[in-house]
Amino acid sequence: MTNNATSTPTDTPTTAPTTVTTGTPTTATAHPAPNAVLRVPPESPAAAAAYFGASLAFHADVSDVAAALAAARETGGDPGFVVIDSRNTASWDQGHVPGAVHLPTALVPEQAERLLAKDVPVVTYCWGPGCNGATRAALALAQLGYQVKEMLGGMEYWIREGFAYETWEGPVTPTADPLTAPVDSDDCGC
Repeated sequence: MTNNATSTPTDTPTTAPTTVTTGTPTTATAHPAPNAVLRVPPESPAAAAAYFGASLAFHADVSDVAAALAAARETGGDPGFVVIDSRNTASWDQGHVPGAVHLPTALVPEQAERLLAKDVPVVTYCWGPGCNGATRAALALAQLGYQVKEMLGGMEYWIREGFAYETWEGPVTPTADPLTAPVDSDDCGC
């Protein structure tokens, strides 16, 4: 099948055919992608496992961070990592994760070694998915020799999932957004 811009409906993608292997590994048939999801076919299972495994080495989920911090508080133990809020002072005062260390990204090079031990992993966060401040802070810390992960969702998802936070006025416990957190359980099972 040939894609022709003059005869293709506007809602049909005009992309090059995708090669799909059928039968034995030596038989290949060209088919147009059935939809935008498969326009670029999925990677091999081995490549996907490597990618997703690496992603988990670089990222932490808000719920997992909250659960680890809560468990450490309950037992009087140590979660095994330090949480870093990489935002400015006004943002920190507006609300931050309880127990987090305030270390704005711009100050990482001059203050990290004074505030953090290099043998303790660090989890960075900023405002939310639309902000890459935590990524920049994680990069700066990694360049200084720290083991670091970024907390996906940042402060936005911490609050949306209903986890308590601290402001300059004191603690706040928000109501969980049912689109981001289970309503009747502490664990989404994922």
